[in-house]
Amino acid sequence: METKQLTASEAKQRLLLGNARYAAAEDLTVDTSAQVLAKAVQGQQPYAVIVTCSDSRVVPELIFSAGIGELFVIRIAGNVMDSHQLGSIEYAAAHLGTRLVVVLGHTGCGAVHAAIHHGPEGHIQFITDEIRKAIGTEQDDYRACCLNVQHSCGIIEQSLLIRRDEAEAGLQVLGAVYHLETGAVEFL
Repeated sequence: METKQLTASEAKQRLLLGNARYAAAEDLTVDTSAQVLAKAVQGQQPYAVIVTCSDSRVVPELIFSAGIGELFVIRIAGNVMDSHQLGSIEYAAAHLGTRLVVVLGHTGCGAVHAAIHHGPEGHIQFITDEIRKAIGTEQDDYRACCLNVQHSCGIIEQSLLIRRDEAEAGLQVLGAVYHLETGAVEFL
């Protein structure tokens, strides 16, 4: 299916429909036919960028009932932002024509929990320090998750290239939370 021309609104609707199928536990299959694989070799046209946690329970392609080449997924613990993630998002928007960026947090996030309740050591602290900037003194895991998602969205929108694509090409940056308990995605 051609996806390059989808608007941000159309891409969001497609994500919502895919998540509804997933949350309803309908039969989910991914087309890995020779035709799909051959098309993938020729290039990619993802309809959405999903920035999400590295948590093994959060699999965007399944959550949104998406196939090969449909999502541009960036994973990092706590879905925090740095120059590497921003560069990947800018690439997808500028070079692949993707018009929707979703920062997808999730309930039960270990990185958010650690930022609230622990003082991790080593390189983990870089992640929890960034989350602490986002959540301030918030102690509720769910509210902290939402604040963290909104913070990452704000960082993305500070990018000059992203702001240009928002103004000129209709790019949208949205926050969302995946509920592990139900499989549903809630857009913020």
